[in-house]
Amino acid sequence: MRVMAQLAMVMNLDKCIGCHTCSVTCKQAWTNRSGVEYAWFNNVETRPGQGYPRTYQDQQRWQGGWVRSARGRLRPRAGGRLKRLLSIFANPKLPTLRDYYEPWTYDYEHLLSSPPAQQTPVAQPISQMTGRPTAITWSANWDDSLAGGNEVASGDPILARVSASVRLEYENAFMFFLPRICEHCLNPSCAASCPSGAIYKRVEDGIVLIDQNRCRGWRMCVTGCPYKKIYFNHRTGKAEKCTFCFPRVEIGQPTVCAETCVGRLRYIGLMLYDADAVAQAAATEHDTDLYAAQRSVFLDPHDPSVIAAARRAGIAEDWIDAAQRSPAWDLIVRYEVALPLHPEYRTMPMVWYIPPLSPVVEALRDTGHDGEKLGNLFGAVEALRIPVRYLAELFTAGDPAPVEAVLRRLAAMRAYQRRINLGDPPDESIAEAVGMSGEQMQAMYRLLAIAKYEQRYVIPAAHTQTAHTLEGRATGCSLDSEGGPGMGGRINLLTWNGNDRPEGLFPPRKEPV
Repeated sequence: MRVMAQLAMVMNLDKCIGCHTCSVTCKQAWTNRSGVEYAWFNNVETRPGQGYPRTYQDQQRWQGGWVRSARGRLRPRAGGRLKRLLSIFANPKLPTLRDYYEPWTYDYEHLLSSPPAQQTPVAQPISQMTGRPTAITWSANWDDSLAGGNEVASGDPILARVSASVRLEYENAFMFFLPRICEHCLNPSCAASCPSGAIYKRVEDGIVLIDQNRCRGWRMCVTGCPYKKIYFNHRTGKAEKCTFCFPRVEIGQPTVCAETCVGRLRYIGLMLYDADAVAQAAATEHDTDLYAAQRSVFLDPHDPSVIAAARRAGIAEDWIDAAQRSPAWDLIVRYEVALPLHPEYRTMPMVWYIPPLSPVVEALRDTGHDGEKLGNLFGAVEALRIPVRYLAELFTAGDPAPVEAVLRRLAAMRAYQRRINLGDPPDESIAEAVGMSGEQMQAMYRLLAIAKYEQRYVIPAAHTQTAHTLEGRATGCSLDSEGGPGMGGRINLLTWNGNDRPEGLFPPRKEPV
């Protein structure tokens, strides 16, 4: 057992209102620059919908993630090393600007300088790529709130797989919002696809980053990422991606998207996992078993043997304490209500989701039933407006059983708390019906509904004495040690006193002739 720590995020989709505040603040913090106008490290998609970039979930087209061979080994879906080497100068499996969208602004100067006229001046859309007038035909959230209706939703790859059980008639319409960032996977296929070794996973907290000094712009990482969360900066010729706001988490602060979330639906916590078990779990034979396989690599931070192994691995005491108080651990393992996004990609994603519970109470009440009665709620789970099969294709590789189990727990929590709010004694049979105790039910309710800031974000700060390891790499990467390949010219300006001349900071002095 090799214990490592990983920051994880859980999002409660029942609380997302689709306001896109997370996307806008992330945009202002990270991609408000020339060359990445089209890039959204955080975006909020409407489901059903084509997503951003369009149809990114169609891996038969985009060739992202891993595939398992007949011998039980994993290889990138886009091809192994030899294939990538032979096609290193031609990588056609890339979304085009049309699949993202052509970013635009408006000709505001025309509004300011327009002379008096009979008509109100109009700010014409201007392409940020060419600087010329453009026609707006698509955007990162063009299908927001089902704006495109059947025309847009019909292009959803997930909907195509469950079309036999989902109809798009107006009276049967359903939707929910799905915020997405980089998954910071335990088994990242983007890192395996990078010919120059520029993508690495930090040893201390598991954040996946791109070394801009090593990146050579091959763009194979864009193909390799099945979530299409790596973007190519056409000005610098480098790849960029979500950084999990590492300058913030290193001092114990949550990511910008989590900090500004209006619905307070995001949770950030530390997970301990067995690094030696990741490869075997990712190579699980059947896709529907991958969810359980990934949960099996997570270690119980309260287990004395795990604590001892973590100490031997050099994990600090405050990090072990943070793992024990982690809301991510509670939601993923203890209460089992969070699910991974597309485990069938075999990347072992570390951004998990609590699936939305449709407004079943109102639907039952409209049919003359008691909408809060547990038996009615359990029966309604099988006939939700948001089809369980659709959610299963997103979160459990098509297996509806785990999704139904989560929705039953959420419904049971609702029925259990309703009795308490009405002044009735708690009904322990409600909790027992979903394999929980009344104490666990109330604890889950406090975490999901009324948790305070410090309970939603349990982020241990980085240790100054071990800060040099934050740029280290776990296995076989090029930043294993100080002064290793790729470290040349890297200067930490935060610790420079401004007086001396660190090597690599200034051009070498020329000796007088």
